[in-house]
Amino acid sequence: MPQTTPYSGKFSPSSYNSGHDHRQPVEENYGGLHYRDNKLVSGSLEALVQLLVPTVDYCPDRSYIFTFLLSSRLFLHPFELMSRVCYLCVDHYRVGDPQTDKKRIREIAPKIVQLLTEWTETFPYDFRDERMMRSLKEMTHRLAFGDELSRRAMQRLIQRLLRKLTTLGQYEESLATISAAAAMDRPVALKAKQQLVRRDDCVLNLCDDPFVLAQQLTHIEMERLSYIGPEEFVRSFIQKRPSDNHKSFFGKRKSSNLEAYVEWFNRLSYLVATEICMPVKKKHRARVLEFFIDVAQECFNIGNFNSLMAIITGMNMNPVSRLKKTWNKVNTDKFDILVHQMDPSSNFYSYRTALRGATQRSSTAHTSQEMIVIPFFSLFIKDIYFLNEGCVNRLPNGRINFEKFWELAKQVSEFLSWRQVTCPFERERKLLQYLISVPVFSEDELQLASYESEGPENNLERDTRRSLRLYKMIDTANLGHAHNRGKQSNPVVEKFQSCSSKNL
Repeated sequence: MPQTTPYSGKFSPSSYNSGHDHRQPVEENYGGLHYRDNKLVSGSLEALVQLLVPTVDYCPDRSYIFTFLLSSRLFLHPFELMSRVCYLCVDHYRVGDPQTDKKRIREIAPKIVQLLTEWTETFPYDFRDERMMRSLKEMTHRLAFGDELSRRAMQRLIQRLLRKLTTLGQYEESLATISAAAAMDRPVALKAKQQLVRRDDCVLNLCDDPFVLAQQLTHIEMERLSYIGPEEFVRSFIQKRPSDNHKSFFGKRKSSNLEAYVEWFNRLSYLVATEICMPVKKKHRARVLEFFIDVAQECFNIGNFNSLMAIITGMNMNPVSRLKKTWNKVNTDKFDILVHQMDPSSNFYSYRTALRGATQRSSTAHTSQEMIVIPFFSLFIKDIYFLNEGCVNRLPNGRINFEKFWELAKQVSEFLSWRQVTCPFERERKLLQYLISVPVFSEDELQLASYESEGPENNLERDTRRSLRLYKMIDTANLGHAHNRGKQSNPVVEKFQSCSSKNL
């Protein structure tokens, strides 16, 4: 992160949330920019770009730099913005006299370096576009014309950027490797349940301490959060343009880190459900159920609301919730309290209250553990989505609605302050590997495992189990057919496909 990170505290309270104020606001216009009570609320794109560019007598405010770099990609490609900034910083003011130009560059160079430092440190993924990197290197050469210190500062900036992009690439490759391995190892038939029950690395054999498991979940959450770029929240609003087909920009990020984080939530939910449905004996299922309730409680205490919600989601999945005999052996008082904390009624009022408390604790923390805040991420994205949908990007007069983007930047900046916290817990490598890569049941496999654990209670459940068993047999036969493809036809597959078409 940059030495001067954009914290949410740098943003004033949003006018969208302000109370009734009968005082007449002061409206002012300066060169295509409209201010209300000295706060920028709208402007033309050209004027907003100009406001980003430092001059001899002016340096843009950090909160404005962050807000405009975040939101400008809704209107122009980062490379287009970089080109305009480079032109306005250097070329636009050239007078043709070498000495005069050199003097001016020397005066403005430190401010340009600061702007580009903010850009590369906060939005480094923009520079995966080779055109952006080329522009950055060209700017280094231009600054070298007037100021040796600034040239060295730019070289250090580029070195830090390259290290960060290398780390990002390695992280994304590791995610791809884990995903590919999980796809190969995932059980594809219910007989895998017997294999999973008997394996030595089930979660309780690896860890029987809820606090330790909650710590390892927090490690995974914080690592994945740390790789989400703030621009990813805005990129989801952008309609892909033909110019975006240029290699190295969107092409290298086929699956964004934001999407990978959402997938982790889903995986954890299915992992919890799988662990509960795997044991054959009721007392073992109850023990796993109680264990995950305790893990969820520890996640709440830590401030890890995303893992908390994933665990609750997994336990509320139908294959788990229908296990009445198992639930009857468990004291659910603690679980009921946790469910209430994450209750979606009144727009998640209870959760939002708890999140504010965790945020306040983080702001006054004396230890790194107290600084941890991991929001329920799907709701965080939903809030940003509704902010975008509820407010126009451009006003009727054609100007950009910058008041909206102040609020957007405030929310994303708060995320950045959560993201930069270092996880203080000791890593348990075997347990982390298990959580990330162990195969989990699909939805159908969970349902069938649930019926094997506690039989169907009505005709609908009996019909569902019958259909799932049929599909399982077809899948098993198809696997054998694929193995022998090209050698001979498989009458078993044909038979069951025929039965399937008749009965379904």
